[in-house]
Amino acid sequence: MSKSKVVVVTGVSSGIGRATAKQFADQGCQVFGTVRNIAKATPLPGVQLVEMDISDEGSVQRGIQVVMDLAKRIDVLVNNAGVAMVGAAEETSIEEAKWMFDTNVFGILRTSQAVLPHMRAQGSGRIVNVSSVLGFLPAPYMGLYAAAKHAVEGMSETLDHEVRQFGVRVSLVEPGFTKTGLDANAPEAGIKIPVYAADRKTVSSAVAKNVGAAPGPDGVANTIIRAALGGWRMRHTPSGQASLLAKLRRFMPVGPVDHSLRKSFGLS
Repeated sequence: MSKSKVVVVTGVSSGIGRATAKQFADQGCQVFGTVRNIAKATPLPGVQLVEMDISDEGSVQRGIQVVMDLAKRIDVLVNNAGVAMVGAAEETSIEEAKWMFDTNVFGILRTSQAVLPHMRAQGSGRIVNVSSVLGFLPAPYMGLYAAAKHAVEGMSETLDHEVRQFGVRVSLVEPGFTKTGLDANAPEAGIKIPVYAADRKTVSSAVAKNVGAAPGPDGVANTIIRAALGGWRMRHTPSGQASLLAKLRRFMPVGPVDHSLRKSFGLS
């Protein structure tokens, strides 16, 4: 792989984004990784850090322009940056829901809109959006996160239909539990309704246990590399839990899937 492949990865401060940026650099790509505060970011060998807040339109436009000024093109955009939150839907305020969608959905829309004019002009490009198994499955007490990831999936499929005429394709990567700070440090919704307390605590404990036993981000990063540089396919699930859940959702009846899901979160 030559340096002519210019890759932008959002959210490279830690976790999946950082592992992905490193793997792209190891492949010989010219990699730009976005961080919200470059002064506080830890350097990553082979990756040029770019300051960008995906919830700020001006910041996104400035960050993408920095890449274009330096590299003259963008071949791959990986939309990885995101946030999570635990709480019942009834406990989630509209402001918290807006925060969730502003980062996880509108952030992807902002960065995609910023790179697409350049990809269209060069007649090629690949956008890889990091979704989740919650993009095709529900999860108790993570309803707004699941809703945002469902939205990402619908937007990605639609966008792919619209831009393939320009030589640009869009793909999704759908990880399961991964040992990163995203799930482990997810805040809880600010409103606490007592009748949900017991189940919320049970689900939070199950999430913590699953994250603790989950693989690190390298497997997801490897899947992102394949989605970005390999033959096009809309959906990519890392091997293991994510692939199994995708098969269950596709081939199993709704009842057993529902029962299995509740059992996995410790709910009766």
